[in-house]
Amino acid sequence: MEVVIAPADELARLAADSIEALLTRRPRTVLGLATGSSPLKVYDELARRHKDGLSFAHARAFMLDEYVGLPAEHPERYRNVIEREIASRVDLAPGAVQGPDGNAEDLDRACADYEAAIAATGGVDLQILGIGTDGHIAFNEPGSSLASRTRIKTLTRQTREDNARFFGGAVDDVPRHCLTQGLATIMSAKHLVLLATGRAKAEAVHQLVEGPISAMWPATIMQMHPHASVLVDDAAASRLQLADYYRQTYAEKPAWQSL
Repeated sequence: MEVVIAPADELARLAADSIEALLTRRPRTVLGLATGSSPLKVYDELARRHKDGLSFAHARAFMLDEYVGLPAEHPERYRNVIEREIASRVDLAPGAVQGPDGNAEDLDRACADYEAAIAATGGVDLQILGIGTDGHIAFNEPGSSLASRTRIKTLTRQTREDNARFFGGAVDDVPRHCLTQGLATIMSAKHLVLLATGRAKAEAVHQLVEGPISAMWPATIMQMHPHASVLVDDAAASRLQLADYYRQTYAEKPAWQSL
C-alpha cells in the first residue's frame, strides 16, 4: 500500500495521471467510479484533460453502489450523480457506464447480473474509492464480510446522517437500503485509488493504513491488495503514526515511478 500525503489538488492530479496513463496505453480501460465528495476534484481534473484531448470514447465504467428505491429521475440517484459529475463531461459512449439497478423487481438477480457484467469485461482496471467516517468503502458498512460480493445492504444511521447533506439535510429522506459492490468485488480490481480529505476522515484513514484488518473497519481489507494507493491531505493524515515516513517515501520516490 502506498500512502501519499499532499494537498487535495495534487492528490486529484495524481489520480488523474494514473487514469490518463491507462487510457493512453489501453483505450478500452475499465474504470470504477465512486460518488461522494472525495472524487469530485478528480472528475474536475479529468474533464479538464478531456477538453485538452484525453478521450474516454472506448472506455467502460462501473459504479460502486446505488440507493434502493429512489425514482429514476431523482438527482441523488447515483446513476444521475455519475452522469452529472463525470460521464456527461467527457466522451464516454452511451451505455458505457453501468450501475447496479436499485429499482429492479428482483434485487438479488440484479446483484448477480452486475457481478457477471463486471467479470465479462475482464474486471476493473482502476477503481476510485472514498472512505466513510466509520471506515466503509462503497456501502460495505462495519461488520461486512471481507469475502462479500455485490448485494443489498442496510445503511447505518451514521452513513445516512453523513449523506443527509445531499438530501437537504433531511436524514429521513436518505434511503435505508442500497446495492453495493462487495469487498471481494472491490478487491478484484487491478488498482485501488482511495482519496480522503478532512479531519473527519482521520480515524478511518488511521485504521485503514495502520490498524488490524477487521470487518469493523471494512476498508482495512485494502491492506491485502497488491496495488493500493491511499491519497490523503494533511488533515486526513493527522492520526497516522508513520506520517513522516510516508512523506519521506513519497519525496524520495523515483521520478519514473507512478502510483
